[in-house]
Amino acid sequence: MNHLLRGHAPITDAGWADVDDEAKERLVANLAARRVVDFDGPEGWRRSAVNLGRTTPLDGGPVDGVVSSLRRVLPLAELRAPFTVDREELLNADRGAVDVDYESLDAAALRIATAENVAVFHGWEAAGIEGIATVTPHPVVPLGDDVEGWTRKVAGAVEVLRVSGVDGPYALVLAPDRHTAVVETAEHGGYPLFDHLREIVGGPIVRAPGVRGGAVVSLRGGDFLFASGQDLSVGYEHHDHSTVHLYLEESFTFRVATPEAAVALGDG
Repeated sequence: MNHLLRGHAPITDAGWADVDDEAKERLVANLAARRVVDFDGPEGWRRSAVNLGRTTPLDGGPVDGVVSSLRRVLPLAELRAPFTVDREELLNADRGAVDVDYESLDAAALRIATAENVAVFHGWEAAGIEGIATVTPHPVVPLGDDVEGWTRKVAGAVEVLRVSGVDGPYALVLAPDRHTAVVETAEHGGYPLFDHLREIVGGPIVRAPGVRGGAVVSLRGGDFLFASGQDLSVGYEHHDHSTVHLYLEESFTFRVATPEAAVALGDG
């Protein structure tokens, strides 16, 4: 038994497998940040902090004549997104139903994935996390509304990274509405804009719920560090005669090692 308390839930092994499969499917589609950063872990629920390799001097030691300092760490934060599943629907899953109603789970998966994306790209001050788009020293590149003009702006962002000594390949991360605009647009002559942008960055174009505007980020490695304790998992809270209350949970932190390795793309 672990802290997720899954053994206390009125859910069969087959039911848990179905819930986990549904959660994984929804999470994979929306966890954009993990596609463009270095992932360290998961190391489990007991992992509490990441060593920063630095110290803070203390005013005094336990006795005179002793120099003292405090090791600096970045604590992991916890995220939890609750949801419910109807017990009758779980029975239907055990009977082999393929149209089980997991609407609440799907919504929770989107919420927690969005929260993770926002923390990585825009920061989470209360958790000590600085986001990629907030710490880059490069000027923000405004995308504007002329979708066909984005090739020039993305190419310019890539050039900024190259001049700064940041190698590729690169990824283009876009807010959902911007990603949709790219997918639906063909340049003059009918060439898909999506393919042109992918050739410019040399890497994936990532749809990122929660991200404002977007970013061009290097995929060379070592620049953006995501530390996972408990990876996203489904846990049990309580149940009544008709409903099982569950949640998605994770613990993580994030830090930017090389602020110069990204260019933020603005909404304007």
